[in-house]
Amino acid sequence: MRIKSKMMFNFTIMHIGLFFGSFNPVHVGHMVLANYMAAFTDLEQVWFVVSPHNPLKEKLTLLDQNQRLHMVNLAIGEHPKLKSSNIEFGLTQPSYTVHTLAHLKEKYPQHRFSLIMGEDNLQSFTRWKNYEEILKNHTLFVYPRPGSDAGNLKHDKNVIMTEAPVMEISSTMIRQAIKQKKDVSFFVPPSVWQYIEEMHFYKK
Repeated sequence: MRIKSKMMFNFTIMHIGLFFGSFNPVHVGHMVLANYMAAFTDLEQVWFVVSPHNPLKEKLTLLDQNQRLHMVNLAIGEHPKLKSSNIEFGLTQPSYTVHTLAHLKEKYPQHRFSLIMGEDNLQSFTRWKNYEEILKNHTLFVYPRPGSDAGNLKHDKNVIMTEAPVMEISSTMIRQAIKQKKDVSFFVPPSVWQYIEEMHFYKK
């Protein structure tokens, strides 16, 4: 009698850092921070979670979410430890991090998710929806921001203060510079700059 073997499913368990942002556009500061987190911490991958349009607000300078996602993908290229995520595109707006985490855990039950944030966000973290639940169940990897003081939260067992490079480049500055016809080609990854030029983004 021949016994059929059971099909085995290989689910790779990974520790993933979630880097939330509008990425409008993604710039070298974002890439340096993501690279640092992937190389100098125990995170096995870093996912750029692109924030969608908020239908309750008029955002004249915010590019379409799919264009911003595309630029993130251009910036990442074939890097094995960096990925993009559009998980929030299908969630009810406004989206809250605690809800996004719940959806990710449901979709990828095998993974462990942590958050990547600046010290300025940690400073205001107690105002986040259900922040106690997030802090209890997830690690926060925090990068330094000039002039920010995270207070007592930095001593929580689930908060890891990193020595990531201080990056003061902002998407706002890049958009304003492009509008003023200044050359900021070295502020964004080359593939992203080429796409911005081809599409004439941020010039008006």
